[in-house]
Formats: sequence, structure tokens, C-alpha cells
Amino acid sequence: MRGRTAWAAAGGAVALVVTTATGAHAEGRGDVRVVKTVVNGGGNVIVGTSKTIRYPIDITVKDNSGVKKLTDVLTFNKTNAYTFAAWDSDSSCTKKSSTTSVCRATITIVPAWIPDSDDIDSNRVAGVWRVDATVKANDGDYWICDHIAEYKVKRAARLTTVIAPEKVAKGAKATITGKLSRANWEDLNYHGFTGQQVKLQFRKKGAAHYSTVRTVTTGDAGKLSTKVTVASAGSWRWYFPGTTTTSLKVSAADVLNLK
Repeated sequence: MRGRTAWAAAGGAVALVVTTATGAHAEGRGDVRVVKTVVNGGGNVIVGTSKTIRYPIDITVKDNSGVKKLTDVLTFNKTNAYTFAAWDSDSSCTKKSSTTSVCRATITIVPAWIPDSDDIDSNRVAGVWRVDATVKANDGDYWICDHIAEYKVKRAARLTTVIAPEKVAKGAKATITGKLSRANWEDLNYHGFTGQQVKLQFRKKGAAHYSTVRTVTTGDAGKLSTKVTVASAGSWRWYFPGTTTTSLKVSAADVLNLK
């Protein structure tokens, strides 16, 4: 397996540490164990091109003497073992009982780090990630736990909607266009996302919910275009359900009125 690139932040400085990914295992001493792990509250981690992302990994640990701390946390792509996420070695453990605590590690991703995380294409680091951790008990027991959780780190998407004209007679046609783009982690810009199915949705004026009218595939540079026959005033939007590596995105709505 390829080596993984691990970023560690200390005192505001970022240090690059190269480690070797190993097969899943758990080893240590004593009866301390991880019994549950939740990443980012159960949600995906969405990373764009400039905004720093911080998210929690909550690890439930159990030992008959009580839980002392986390001593190591690593998270990286499950398939290729690369990462651009840093744990700053800070964690807090909340005691739930005499034997069990929930320890929180905060992970930081700075997009500026990403282009250096993979020597081929940083975009391939998106997808399913895993968590490894080492935990320690009050009596000195410790446990090295590999693959205690999986979650998805996705490239952020952008999606727009434009209606022309914005006021038409009932029964006339209007053109609805848009563009789907996603973060490119190599150059830290957004680029059109072609060949993707995007749903066109409509909400009649005064209604509470949107309904899907049709599905359109993005063309060159992620562009979308379709014509609709207007039956009533209301709001139109595009909805992209996302992929394993790209986030779900709903565009801001554009309003179409009747003459």
C-alpha cells in the first residue's frame, strides 16, 4: 500500500509527516476499548477551495479504571491512504460513567494544504475515509485501534439557476438554465462538472414543497438548459443529489411570474 501523507499542526505551524499505512488491526494492553465512533455528527465533510473546515470525531471509550485520553488520531482515504486532515493533539473526554467517557478530537482541513497531499491528483483523496486512534485508560492500559469508523470527505459543489424571461403568459415557454461546478483540489478553483444528472424542481406560488419536473444531464462545462411550458407562477431550482466524492447541492431558486 502507498504511504500516506499526514499533516500535524502544532502551535499554528504545520508539519508534514509521512507514515506507512498498515492493514487493519487492534492491539495494546489491558481491557480499554473503543465502543463507538461518530464523525462530524454522522454527516459528510464538505471541503471547498478556501474555507478552513473543522469537524469533530467523538470516540466512546471504556475501561474498568476509567478513561484518561486519546493519544493519537489519524484519518485518511480508505482506498489510497492519503490525507490532508490534521489533528492538533488536543482532545477532551466527557465522563459518562465510572468506566466510560466520550473523547472528542477536532480535525482541521485547510484547502491550501490539499495540492501537496497527493503526488498524482489531489482530487482522488475525496471519497470514503477511515479513522484510526490510540486510547489510554487511567490504569495505564492502552489500545491501538485501526478502522474504527468510516465517513465521506467530498468536494464542494456549486449550482445556479436562471430563468428567461422571468414573466410570461400562461401556456408560454420559458428557458431555465444553470451550471453545476465543483471544487478542484489541484488548482483550488471551481470547474464545470459534466455528465451529471440534475433534477429540475418547481414549487407553485403559495405551495410548501418542491416537486421534480424532469432530470437533465449537464453538458459542456457543467451547463444545464431546458424549456418548460408555464402553467402557473412559482419558483424553479436545480437539485444535484451528489456522488461519493462530490457534495449534494441545491441552487437558489429563481421566481417566474405570469403576465
